[in-house]
Amino acid sequence: MRHQQTLETSSFLSGIGLHSGNPASIAIHPAPINSGVVFVKHGADQIQSCPAGIPFLGQTDHCTTLQVGDFYIQTVEHVLSALAGFEIDNAYVELLGSEIPADDGSATPFLDMVHQSGILTQKEPRKYLKIVQPISVNDGQRSISVLPSALPQITYFIDFPHPLIQQQEYHHFCTPYEYGKNIAGARTFAFRKEIEFLWSRGLGLGGSLHNTVVFSDTGLVNDDGLRFSNECVRHKVLDLIGDLSLLGIPIIGHFFAKCAGHALHTQLVQAIIHNPDKWIMLNAGKTGKDSILNGKTSSTSTVQLPELQPAFHAL
Repeated sequence: MRHQQTLETSSFLSGIGLHSGNPASIAIHPAPINSGVVFVKHGADQIQSCPAGIPFLGQTDHCTTLQVGDFYIQTVEHVLSALAGFEIDNAYVELLGSEIPADDGSATPFLDMVHQSGILTQKEPRKYLKIVQPISVNDGQRSISVLPSALPQITYFIDFPHPLIQQQEYHHFCTPYEYGKNIAGARTFAFRKEIEFLWSRGLGLGGSLHNTVVFSDTGLVNDDGLRFSNECVRHKVLDLIGDLSLLGIPIIGHFFAKCAGHALHTQLVQAIIHNPDKWIMLNAGKTGKDSILNGKTSSTSTVQLPELQPAFHAL
C-alpha cells in the first residue's frame, strides 16, 4: 500500500511571471496528511489560502488560474504538474506576487525544488480515484476522455500546421521516473505571429526565448533548438498532469487527449466529479466519495505554515 507524501524541508525559487512579466517568488513547504496542495500568501494581517482544487478554477486562457476572492494565482499548471508527477500529495506553495515563476518554461525547476527538499513518506494511505466507465468531453474536433485502466497513463495527440510540429502523439506511463526523464523538461511553446496578440490581451508579458520555445512561420527562433523532437506534445502532457491534479486525488485511468488544452483538461475534471457512477474510490476510509462530490479533497480548514527562513524574505 502506498502512503501519502510531502516534502522534508522547504525550498525556494524566484524569477518572473510568464504572463504578468512581474517579479514572482515561491516557497514550497511540507504540509500535514490530507492537506492536498494549497497556495498561500501573507496578507497585511492574515494568510490568504487557495486549495489547488477545481472549485477554485479561474480563467483557462493560455494558462490555468486559481482564485478565492481577491486572491488569485496565475500559471499554476507547471508547479502542480511537478508535484503530481513526483507523487507529492501534501504541500503549501507560498507566493510573493500573483504568479508562479516561469523560469525555463518547463517543470524541471519545480522538480529540482522537490529534489532539494527531499520526499517524506507520511503515515496515511494514499487515496485514489479509479475510473470504471469511460468519461468524455469534446469541443468540435478537440476532445479528451478517460477510460478504465489498470495503471494511470496518458496518450496525447496534437496537430499544428507547422513543419517542425505537424502531427505528434505521445504515450506516457505515469510514474515519477518517466515524468522526470521524459516530461518535466518539455517547455512552453508559442508561435511568433501569436505573441503580439497575447501581449494585446495582457498575457505573455514575461515571455522570452529563455522560457518559451518560439516558432516562426517555417522554423524555430530559439538558437538552442528543441530538447525533444516532439517537445510540443510532451509539454501538453505536462500541462494535462498539472490540470488533472485539480481533482485533488490521483486518478487511475487511461487519458486520451486530441488537440486539447487547459479548458478541456479542466472540463474533464468537472465531468469526472459529475459522473460518480463511473468511478470508485480506493483507500477512501469513511468519507468515500463525499470529499470529491462536495468539492473538498483536503482537510485544510486552517493553514499553519512553518516558520519562514530568512532567505525567503530576501527574495
